[in-house]
Amino acid sequence: MASGGKATLALAGVSSGFLGALVGGFLAGGVILVLRKLLAGIPRALEGIRSILLLPLLGVFATGFLMLAVNIPMAAINTGLNNFLSSLSGSSAVLLGLLVGGMMAVDMGGPVNKAAYVFGTGTLAATVTSGGSVVMAAVMAAGMVPPLAVFVATLLFKDKFTEEERNSGLTNIVMGLSFITEGAIPFGAADPARAIPSFIVGSALTGALVGMAGIKLMAPHGGIFVIALTSNALLYLLFILIGAVVSGILFGFLRKPLDK
Repeated sequence: MASGGKATLALAGVSSGFLGALVGGFLAGGVILVLRKLLAGIPRALEGIRSILLLPLLGVFATGFLMLAVNIPMAAINTGLNNFLSSLSGSSAVLLGLLVGGMMAVDMGGPVNKAAYVFGTGTLAATVTSGGSVVMAAVMAAGMVPPLAVFVATLLFKDKFTEEERNSGLTNIVMGLSFITEGAIPFGAADPARAIPSFIVGSALTGALVGMAGIKLMAPHGGIFVIALTSNALLYLLFILIGAVVSGILFGFLRKPLDK
């Protein structure tokens, strides 16, 4: 944890940004695993020192040193991604909404999802005086789609889901309305070839519709609980519903029937 925190803190405010911090966390974990093996033969009397002093101290220094090299390519990737997304914001809100919306459903809480989310939150500061950010509105609406799509699929295609999955579908109503995209991860992990493309279609559609309508949002999170902070709450809810229904029907249609 110490070495992971070192990498995250070191990169959170520099050019490699969130992506660099994410890589730093994985790198720190790998460093600790290697150090555990290298220090496995340490005398039993020094076990406490290994866990309390050696692993954290050596892990911090090793991770920090490695990140000096990792920071360079990650900075280029982070800058390129942000420049690309920023270039779209001035020309096509629909295309940008489509893109960030689809990104929210690619890994549902993973690096791609978080890259879109961080980009969305980054647009809030510059849009406070204008009533909020269209990009942030698209990101949040799209992120609500996958869990709600799971509910739609389990409701309309009951014969293709187990009782446990149908019960999970009910739970995903709350997850989706709360903008917790991770609620759909078990379904995406269990059937990625059918679930993830289905979720991407609905989320991208919702993001594009939000961009087309120019709906703005002044909050970075909150889901249904901050709906009053959008510039058009009813239309916003309608677009989320459209995306969820499209994804849910597509997922349910593509899903294989249960083995009898």
